[in-house]
Amino acid sequence: MILVAGVSGSGKSTIGIMLAESLGWDYAEGDAFHSPANIAKMSAGQPLDDADRLPWLRSIAAWIDQRLAEGDPGVVTCSALKRSYRELLTRGRPEVSIVLLDGDRDTIAARMRERSGHFFSAGLLDSQFADLELPSPNENVLTAHITGTPGETVARIREALDLTSACR
Repeated sequence: MILVAGVSGSGKSTIGIMLAESLGWDYAEGDAFHSPANIAKMSAGQPLDDADRLPWLRSIAAWIDQRLAEGDPGVVTCSALKRSYRELLTRGRPEVSIVLLDGDRDTIAARMRERSGHFFSAGLLDSQFADLELPSPNENVLTAHITGTPGETVARIREALDLTSACR
């Protein structure tokens, strides 16, 4: 089970989909777990707080638990900006690997300006970077820099997680 994390615009969906497809695994878009109230709040340019995020994180954790119980590997995206969020998603789940997509603010802001049809306002990017707690070495989080093409990033992730020959 792989959780692809990072700030909005870092490429979580693109990398998550490509990674899941390359492995033949199930994929879940983290944004699909948001409540209508969370989506409305973000669409209005208001950042979520911990109370807003907790039910969302629990829904993602439930999806992970279901996949693990059924023996179905999967890839799910979730910003997982704070250590406490990552702990909630991995606690008691040693099968979960977290990959944090890492890029500088300017690169990510440029990507966000180019995308359309997403409810997350580019104006909220600063709040994402303010909330981001980079993983400490004892968290066992793989940091994947978002340089190069998405395909190159997926290949680096597969190699780092020793999944070069893995498929369902």
